[in-house]
Amino acid sequence: MQKILVTGGAGFIGSHIVDRCIEKGHRTIIVDNLTTGKRENVNPEAIFYEADIRSNDMFSIMEKERPDVVIHHAAQIDVQQSIVNPFEDAGINISGTVNLLKASVTAGVRKFIYASSAAVYGPPESLPVTEDHRKMPISFYGVSKYVPEYYIRTFASLHNIAFTILRYANVYGVRQDPKGEGGVISIFLDRMLQNEPLRVFGDGTQTRDFIYVGDIAEANVQAIDHGDGQIVNISTATSVSLNGLIAAFEGVMGRKQEVSYEEARQGDILHSCLDNSLAKEQLAWEPKVNLEEGLRRIYDYYAPLYSASRIEEAKQLEREAREAALAAT
Repeated sequence: MQKILVTGGAGFIGSHIVDRCIEKGHRTIIVDNLTTGKRENVNPEAIFYEADIRSNDMFSIMEKERPDVVIHHAAQIDVQQSIVNPFEDAGINISGTVNLLKASVTAGVRKFIYASSAAVYGPPESLPVTEDHRKMPISFYGVSKYVPEYYIRTFASLHNIAFTILRYANVYGVRQDPKGEGGVISIFLDRMLQNEPLRVFGDGTQTRDFIYVGDIAEANVQAIDHGDGQIVNISTATSVSLNGLIAAFEGVMGRKQEVSYEEARQGDILHSCLDNSLAKEQLAWEPKVNLEEGLRRIYDYYAPLYSASRIEEAKQLEREAREAALAAT
């Protein structure tokens, strides 16, 4: 058993990592400021601190808990928001990471695991993208996820800390918020369950590499004892177009879906697919959930919740109409 501290552990990906760490018997600590994380995502078996990674609180928390491993997922992850407010994006993703690294050194952390992104590569010169592909991010988000990689490697060299950097493809799954920074799959599912047309920015031929959150969580757990000094892609190594994604959703839901095609957005990469052979080799890991199975899982989870919500909404409207009728008599 090891002591693991997960930043962003009340968020979408982080909460799944916490759950998996606890299942594996690790004592697990969560640090999350609940800006986008949700208290209901906090595993009751974890120790929870509501704190910001940019604050001095991190030094007292790390000193008190003295974790063996830090898994760093607290971040600003909205590409469009990074373009609107690059200063805030850099403050969280770069300065926050440096602050956490300093606190980790002070607390004697053995290993630092960092969630990076496919956005660091920019438009690919060839597919699938390997880890040594040139780095040319086209959004401030991509820049702010790449810069900490240099800080991590330098801190590791200067202070003898082990590290593993995981560059994620497009992650989806249960607990992903369709609002704000939500990924395209959670946004599509939200609109389909509400019988609203899907909005596609571009012609739908752009491709992504979609990986289920459970596979991401397992990669992080494997990195606790594997992959020291490595930077690896975590992906399915499979390209799916947005039009193909819509067709897969239609297959799961058993109906066609109205789609609205709009102008492509600034900062969005046209094609993305990551090679995952190094992760298989270094982490003894591979993805287990294909796209169809992943879509089925999230649909089966959310469809009853949306139905219950609509029933409750209809009952509320009925109650209000009845009260208004009584008031008029």
